[in-house]
Amino acid sequence: MITENIFENRFKYAGELTRMGGKFRQEGNVLIIDGRRKLSGNKVKSTDLRGGVALILAGLCAKGKTEVGDIQYILRGYNEIDKKLSQLGADISLKK
Repeated sequence: MITENIFENRFKYAGELTRMGGKFRQEGNVLIIDGRRKLSGNKVKSTDLRGGVALILAGLCAKGKTEVGDIQYILRGYNEIDKKLSQLGADISLKK
């Protein structure tokens, strides 16, 4: 369960997670995620900084290839995130 008390549109990324096989429901300012489902790689779009990173992490857990688009927020908020995740063993690349 994730509770959001500041930004009412914080959960926009959850819709993108459904493209990867994620399952959730929203009740007001609470997002309830069913964490038992397997995720599959897909093309998704980042909606904000934290949601974008959530999509990257979901993609790293998913079976298959995931492409995260609209990453300008992520790049602005996390310096060299691709290199840092690669150092941790992630198979990740940044298209320029």
